[in-house]
Amino acid sequence: MGTLKDHRSSIEEQHTKKMERSRIVVGLGTCGIAAGGNKVMAAIRGEVESRGLDVDVDFTSCIGMCYAEPVVEMSLPGAASVVYGGVYPENVAKLIEGHLVNKIPVTDMAEIQVVGAGVPYEGIPVMEKSTYYEKQIRSVTSRLGRTNPERIEDYIATGGYAGIEKALTMEPQEIINEVKISGLRGRGGGGFPTGTKWQFVSDAVGDKKYIVCNADEGDPGAFMDRSILEGDPHAIMEGMMIAGYAIGADEGIIYCRAEYPLAISRLNLAIEKAEAMGILGNNILGSEFNFKIRIKAGAGAFVCGEETALLNSIEGYRGTPRVRPPFPAHKGLWQKPTCLNNVESFANIPFIVRNGGAWYASMGTEKSKGSKVFCLTGNINNTGLAEVPMGITLREIVYDIAGGILEGRKFKAVQSGGPSGGCLPADQLDLPIDYDSLIGAGAMMGSGGLVVMDETTCMVDMARFFLNFTQLESCGKCTPCREGTKRMLEILERICEGLGGPNDIETLERLAKVIKSSALCALGQTAPNPVLTTLRYFRDEYEAHINDKRCPAGLCAELLTFTVNDRCVGCGVCIKACPVNAISGEKKAVHVIDPEACIKCGACVPKCKFDAIVKA
Repeated sequence: MGTLKDHRSSIEEQHTKKMERSRIVVGLGTCGIAAGGNKVMAAIRGEVESRGLDVDVDFTSCIGMCYAEPVVEMSLPGAASVVYGGVYPENVAKLIEGHLVNKIPVTDMAEIQVVGAGVPYEGIPVMEKSTYYEKQIRSVTSRLGRTNPERIEDYIATGGYAGIEKALTMEPQEIINEVKISGLRGRGGGGFPTGTKWQFVSDAVGDKKYIVCNADEGDPGAFMDRSILEGDPHAIMEGMMIAGYAIGADEGIIYCRAEYPLAISRLNLAIEKAEAMGILGNNILGSEFNFKIRIKAGAGAFVCGEETALLNSIEGYRGTPRVRPPFPAHKGLWQKPTCLNNVESFANIPFIVRNGGAWYASMGTEKSKGSKVFCLTGNINNTGLAEVPMGITLREIVYDIAGGILEGRKFKAVQSGGPSGGCLPADQLDLPIDYDSLIGAGAMMGSGGLVVMDETTCMVDMARFFLNFTQLESCGKCTPCREGTKRMLEILERICEGLGGPNDIETLERLAKVIKSSALCALGQTAPNPVLTTLRYFRDEYEAHINDKRCPAGLCAELLTFTVNDRCVGCGVCIKACPVNAISGEKKAVHVIDPEACIKCGACVPKCKFDAIVKA
């Protein structure tokens, strides 16, 4: 079958030998680098050199435990590898001395151990049984944090490009049928059956067809696609190649936002190395199949995550949605039939082709098959990336995987689906996460962002935040989205400022329904969701803001009052903290806050050691 088959066994053998040596691996995804990973790497190289150790030093991507970054993995021949969290230059020497020199793991910094073929250590959680990973599935994320994303050999040694090898022995329709059997639905948010989409493009008439990967991830709090692009770029490419063979395309384009420079750099390197090995380009793996991939860097417009706006942007036009029909499957890029899926969808394809559609369909629920990658952010203990089976409950994610709420505070809501999704309250925690259940609850799967909120969050302000985002990102092409979201935002701002009127809730609901039913694209159609779900589940907070001029969460500044109670000992610390001299009082006497002068900044509250300043 060509170059890859001839070299796979030797590549796997070399990889095995590499894994059997003493190794130090630093997590250098964007989250690791932001936490100081490059400085840790420099300290490790310096320490290894000064000690003259025979140790391989390498890097990987984000393993998913963003809460523990910077992350470093250390391993000795014949033993399990240990993943350490919170590693900084100042404790590098301690880890190397303990783990590599004395051969004793530093348990107080150990997060998990990856056993594999090695002998496990006592007292360190095994990855698959650890709190963070026990309920996860490592499929799409299986190479993240486990291989070097810039080495094509690491990808091949872990089964990479076996999918395209198998696909080239199959008929195109066989591949489409397997994708249909898998039940894979689009992981970009819409949830349209992937196999059905591929069938549409395959059946479409055209002298030229395209494969487009949507990597324009723009939801606040979302980094699933970025992590996969940085950690397993070849998987996306292989998925696109298989799709190209299946539907009759010879060209693929990855539309990636320019704010992801590391992802773009690693993608370019992956393309270069795949071409050099004859895996990408003409006569792939000795076959008659030709396929090339190029990258288009997007300028960061959220609306370009909408498929037709994305196509306009690739063509060099302003990123605004097109009227549909015709759909991209029939008239897409340059009016040619186009198969457009997102990063996670393409990353699933090699596994489906290698293992069969039935294997994938065995995971998940009846109508939502397989696994889903989620970003866990907000007021939780374990922020990061988690791949879970469809059908897992919100409670399991928030309390088992994410470790519960920070500082033991009370759970209030979770925002699912980004700014286009909805806020679900505590009584929805046992809701299974699948496409239909989330939509029924007023939210949506979206691309996979989960933002967890506690009792200190004002839900009216949260709705205002998300609506402000979508209003700013509206392309302005259609009136319902351009003007309607602006009017809704103005009402929310009035309510948060204590200026809400008796008809504001009714007006918000009426505007939301009009926008949802008449906006041109999904951005406008889903923009009212945060408002509608907060009205559905937290209506009492809106009423408190409007009727009582009170913010129950104590967050909206214009509705707050600061007073001093009799716990005050007159120490004067609050007087010094106040930037506008609104606090007065004699020494050892109860102080007073002038409500007219107070700007409600709250600077005095944390300074008072006696909890004498009350915010209400």
